[in-house]
Amino acid sequence: MTTKIIKEKKDYHHLIKVVGQLLEEARKKVYSTVNSILVDTYWEIGQRIVEFEQQGKEKAEYGSRLLEKLSSDLKLEYGKGFSKSNLIYMRLFYLHYPKSEMLSHQLSWSHYFELLKIDDNLARSFYEHQCLNERWSVSELKRQKNSALFERIAFSRDKKGILKLAKEGCIIERADDLIRDPYVLEFLGLPEKKKYSEKELEQRIIDNLQHFLLELGKGFTFVARQFRMSLANRHYYIDLVFYHRILKCFVLIDLKIGEVTHADIGQMNLYLNYFKSEEMTEGDNEPIGIILTTEKEKVMVQYALGSLSNKLFVSKYQLYLPHKKELEAEIRKLLNKEKKIR
Repeated sequence: MTTKIIKEKKDYHHLIKVVGQLLEEARKKVYSTVNSILVDTYWEIGQRIVEFEQQGKEKAEYGSRLLEKLSSDLKLEYGKGFSKSNLIYMRLFYLHYPKSEMLSHQLSWSHYFELLKIDDNLARSFYEHQCLNERWSVSELKRQKNSALFERIAFSRDKKGILKLAKEGCIIERADDLIRDPYVLEFLGLPEKKKYSEKELEQRIIDNLQHFLLELGKGFTFVARQFRMSLANRHYYIDLVFYHRILKCFVLIDLKIGEVTHADIGQMNLYLNYFKSEEMTEGDNEPIGIILTTEKEKVMVQYALGSLSNKLFVSKYQLYLPHKKELEAEIRKLLNKEKKIR
């Protein structure tokens, strides 16, 4: 094959690639444009429904037959997409976002549909910001809602922290911002009462790494499993090692079945000191250690961590979704505490 023919084939393949990229970009633009129009249109439909109600032409209660009749007539005239349920959410859309500039066209109507199912304004605002900050798909949004992410993070914060969380989403600024308690690993498919080993738990996490990264939060990249360290002719192994690109540090995770002990905490402290001495490079911040356990005795953990200078945390994990109502009740107590004091 001559050089000229080879060049022509390369040029042709390059042409195919360029055309494909242009088509892909065009499709994204079309989707984005259609999505923006759809979001705006559904907001305006909601606005018209609310204004019609407020003018006294129809009662505003959901018990009114307005939405049922409107749904029937619109479906006859324009086809699918105008079920009573959809109209209820379009109405809610306008009520929760009364100014059009409040809308983000980075989110699809499907995102907003899921957000509008959340009654609590603080929680809805949090999930909206997380969708924008972390570019969640609709399925990711559903999973995090179901796992009570807002309640789990907010549970460990004060009133100002909860309000900031709702206003901005989860912004990673320091090591404490990474920590959740509990972590929910229901995606591993391990029944709560089933006996399993730490090795099996680790393998399930590796097999479901994408879900585990989503549970850990924004900024994590996977580095290694069973990372080996050699000290004084002895080998030690860290279950999982990640790097956090926002905090610019290694994050070491050790998995424990049963209650964590002071020896486990001491071992993680050893790992952190090793990484500070042997693995950190210029520009890295000090590593963070997280021990994930099914049980922890708070007083023992407090004393065991008391004199350590390293960033070391002990968090529980569970294989089922938390009791969301209980978490919500505790957060409400915290938010109302100040009112009672006054």
